[in-house]
Amino acid sequence: MRLVCELLGNSLELPACPRRIISLVSSATETIVELGGGDRVIGVSPYCHRYVPELAAPVVGEYVTADIEALRALQPDLILLTTGIQAQLAQRLANAGLPAYALPLPASRFGILENIVTTGALIGELPAARALANRLAAAAETLMAQTPAVRPRVYTELWCGKYPRMVGGRCFVHDLIELAGGDNIFATNPGGYLPLDLPSVAASHPQTAIFFSEPEYPVSAAVLLTERGWNGLFSERVIECGVEKGRNLIHDGPSYFATAAWLRTQLHNR
Repeated sequence: MRLVCELLGNSLELPACPRRIISLVSSATETIVELGGGDRVIGVSPYCHRYVPELAAPVVGEYVTADIEALRALQPDLILLTTGIQAQLAQRLANAGLPAYALPLPASRFGILENIVTTGALIGELPAARALANRLAAAAETLMAQTPAVRPRVYTELWCGKYPRMVGGRCFVHDLIELAGGDNIFATNPGGYLPLDLPSVAASHPQTAIFFSEPEYPVSAAVLLTERGWNGLFSERVIECGVEKGRNLIHDGPSYFATAAWLRTQLHNR
């Protein structure tokens, strides 16, 4: 089948059921495994095993760098990537004539569901992908229907430490906070990942803070609060999370919806 990736401007001639798939984006890797295609994955990025630890596929490229000729030697039918900071690598692979397809970085939970459907179409598992997307959409609707009457005002900070960002209204993490029954203090900001602005945080009167950090850059929330003079700012609670599957704020694969359910317990359980 012939498909065009509009984001990369390339045309791909794919088998109806690709057997040699490289996935350098963890959300797609998790989706492929959920759809029963894990045995067709021949290479991944270092981050993929966080979400599919049982997968035997070796690491064949980093998130933003890869050896083009090494990938070519693997004779892949399909290479999956995403946009955002991975877009440059995706374009390099496409320009080199490799069968690269870039999934758009989701701006909402609906984008996550659409990427699941697209991934299923690419690997020849479209009916299963639609069924999975429908199940996850139903789980999200259940969470929304059970939204608590009182929602805490939530400040969320990602990648604490080296590259901190605040969560605006145009990213899938905003939807995660909403599904969990929280009220993102920057919900009306049209940006997705906002530069750190400490005065605006205090001025927004948040009740709860969520801090996400990765093991490469561990951060203690208690130390962070003291350094910023924020002790006492969050009257409800401070939540810390990392890269564990089902508790990872920045992961946009199928387990995103399990993260939403987990986060709700953190926001509302006393």
